[in-house]
Amino acid sequence: MPVGRFMLDVHGESTSTWAASDALCAGLQINNHLQDCAKDFGDLNRVYLPRDALAAAGASVEELGARRASAPLLQCLHTLAARTETLLNESKPLAAEVKDFRLGLEISVIQAFADKIVSMLKVRDPLSERVHLSPIELVAHSIGGIASEMARRASGRRPVSKPAAGA
Repeated sequence: MPVGRFMLDVHGESTSTWAASDALCAGLQINNHLQDCAKDFGDLNRVYLPRDALAAAGASVEELGARRASAPLLQCLHTLAARTETLLNESKPLAAEVKDFRLGLEISVIQAFADKIVSMLKVRDPLSERVHLSPIELVAHSIGGIASEMARRASGRRPVSKPAAGA
């Protein structure tokens, strides 16, 4: 979150943008941890998943070393992804709140990437499947994010936070 706030400060943006930026930064970091949970465990012996979330699902840290997630671990990962989607939705007003046009476009693209990743994390098994955007998806979501923000700015509409699916 300090990096997001720093970027906003560098661009002369108001501190009123910090809450939405904090939500985006936290969501991005959690997406990263969920995407790489098996790699972090196997390569670095690090676990960034909350132990209480693992316990609530009936999963254990050691299961991160398997080739496929067990049903309880998969439930835990999908639940964490759904919670992350809520954070990302809280960040939706950010692009409209910033005055700097290019920064607003960049934020829109980042949000488009994050939304796609979290939607994949809600249904895939990151232990057995790669949960990353392909080069074609990167281009498509970049264009989509830019087009969405340009249309929003042209119309003067301000996005609002949307509830997570199933919430």
